[in-house]
Amino acid sequence: QVQLVESGGGLVQPGGSLRLSCAASGSFFSMYFMGWYRQAPGKQRELVATITSAGITNYADSVKGRFTISRDNAKNTVYLQMNTLKSEDTAVYYCNGVRANKGSWGQGTQVTVSS
Repeated sequence: QVQLVESGGGLVQPGGSLRLSCAASGSFFSMYFMGWYRQAPGKQRELVATITSAGITNYADSVKGRFTISRDNAKNTVYLQMNTLKSEDTAVYYCNGVRANKGSWGQGTQVTVSS
């Protein structure tokens, strides 16, 4: 089972960009179904984007056209490029990995979009 560590969060102005990274340790990373989720204060955790082992991506409607998920299996890392950020994107972002019906979560990284 992989261990996941997110990085890249921070404070950004509306309209700005950030790139989140999720580094995985452990075996068989390339076989994992990976995803980014987020949780805003007082709200449930929600799906942001996912990417399969074959590189097929899926996005929440709220981020389509603005966010891009990608993976580098050689580096055991999945990324979330976030452009045209809005205040409603403010949340803790979590990385998730699933393989053989077993999942792992990272500790989360805070993204704050504010002027």
